Amino acid sequence: MEYARLGSTGMKVSRICLGCMGFGDATRWVHKWVLDEENSRPIIQKALELGINFFDTANVYSIGRSEEILGSALKDFARRDEVVIATKVHGKMSDAPNGGGLSRKAIMSEIDHSLKRLQTDYVDLYQIHRWDYETPIEETMEALNDVVRAGKARYIGASAMWAWQFQKALHVSDQHGWARFVSMQDHYNLIYREEEREMLPLCRDQKLGAIPYSPLASGRLTREAGAESTLRSETDQIQKSKYDATAETDQQVIQRVAEIAEKYGVLRVHVALAWLLQKEPVTAPIIGATKISHLEDAVGALSVSLTQEDITYLEESYVPHRIVGHQ
Repeated sequence: MEYARLGSTGMKVSRICLGCMGFGDATRWVHKWVLDEENSRPIIQKALELGINFFDTANVYSIGRSEEILGSALKDFARRDEVVIATKVHGKMSDAPNGGGLSRKAIMSEIDHSLKRLQTDYVDLYQIHRWDYETPIEETMEALNDVVRAGKARYIGASAMWAWQFQKALHVSDQHGWARFVSMQDHYNLIYREEEREMLPLCRDQKLGAIPYSPLASGRLTREAGAESTLRSETDQIQKSKYDATAETDQQVIQRVAEIAEKYGVLRVHVALAWLLQKEPVTAPIIGATKISHLEDAVGALSVSLTQEDITYLEESYVPHRIVGHQ
């Protein structure tokens, strides 16, 4: 395993992050393909054995159940000081008037609920899951600063928004001397590269770490278009809304991933992740593993190096895409 500092912080994280959206309770939210606790724990344990120390979840994943499963497993399998736990706030946790969002009331309540579910006194990275159009950003940033000052979070980060919104939040923090975002969890992979226009240049300029989600385009970069379907591919309406299975240009990119993989005698997942890992300022792609083999394959990408010629070949078929993930 390789490790890198997250942005300009001194905190080192594994260059592969285990995303925990796939651990939870299929009866409690929209995704019916999630693993229950019995089947989730061996994957978390294997991640630790492979040297992964970075785990990402959110309060809204299975309405808290993902946090509970992760917290219990890490308590049993790891020392708290040796792992980096990231969670998120914003999603609707109840139908109550203050059951979601980024108000001071919601943040102060949800951080305590997350800590209880995770069985820890603090999280290492507390992220806003989306932009809250109903709450002044000053209110949100001051509340997050107070969470950090209270010792309930070591750092704060953000996820999936417009670059101008991210810059506005950074400016508000600087203006008041409050805790500043150190990372951006954005939607980024070989067939969705819109983040290269503004968000990633902003992150480079501000020395912020990028921890992309959906680095394999929900598995599309790892298989042929006509490959056998999975429960997730059949039932996950969110991923279906992000990617057009009939897009010819996307299929060209996928085919080129296959060609480079064959050229080096490696898996397609290795090529897709190796491309992402050499992109500045990417720190750690977030891998959603529902099988131990998914983890092993992802870690294998760390030993694959692509030439500039390979990178150009993979990228040159790309065409602009509509913005998805935060609209």
